[in-house]
Amino acid sequence: MSIQHSTPTPPLRARMIADMSGRNLGPASQTSHLRACKRFAAWLGRSPETATPDDVKYFQQHLVESGTSICTRNQTMTGVKFLLRVTLRRHDLVAEIFHLKEPVKIPLVLSKKEIKRILAMAPSLKARVMLSLAYGWV
Repeated sequence: MSIQHSTPTPPLRARMIADMSGRNLGPASQTSHLRACKRFAAWLGRSPETATPDDVKYFQQHLVESGTSICTRNQTMTGVKFLLRVTLRRHDLVAEIFHLKEPVKIPLVLSKKEIKRILAMAPSLKARVMLSLAYGWV
């Protein structure tokens, strides 16, 4: 028989879990939001209940400067936003949160000259026809 030691859930975390459950957030979303708030609290070095608008602004700046991807940064701030807006009802802090847009990646398009070079290197007529069809070079 083993004895399991359970760490008591901090009150703020318990409130946030109750708020997320009450809004039917799925397990993955709940885990993500809790992880985000844990990261924010670790960066703050104190409870998020004591955060100021500058703390929120500097945390976002920290995420950008530390090389956090745009996707991860937005996901982190979504979790922090839920905590501030729903659990803590700190709308003054929510106003400081902004999301970044992923840059649009332009697809690689070959020039006519490059397509001609590819077609010229085709080993057979069949390969040249297939490449011509693939590149719309008919």
